[in-house]
Amino acid sequence: MPAIAKPEKTYKVKRPTRDEFELEELADQLTEAKREETDVVLAVWGMEETVHGIITEMDSRTTLVHVYRNGDTVKVPFMDIMRVSNPM
Repeated sequence: MPAIAKPEKTYKVKRPTRDEFELEELADQLTEAKREETDVVLAVWGMEETVHGIITEMDSRTTLVHVYRNGDTVKVPFMDIMRVSNPM
């Protein structure tokens, strides 16, 4: 009887870790963008394309940031946001 090969282990790619200072700076940028209702571009971990729009809500219970653009609302987990910038 031939030997059966074990399936290889697959490892999920981990999100880069950030320190408390980086997370606080990111939260400040998001809060300011929401307060001023400015257009933002979010680089999100695990997404090939950026998320572009206006932040309408920051839900502390679910830790989701709601971004509105052209009639659509995209909900992005706070911990997955890598960078906040202004559109050019």
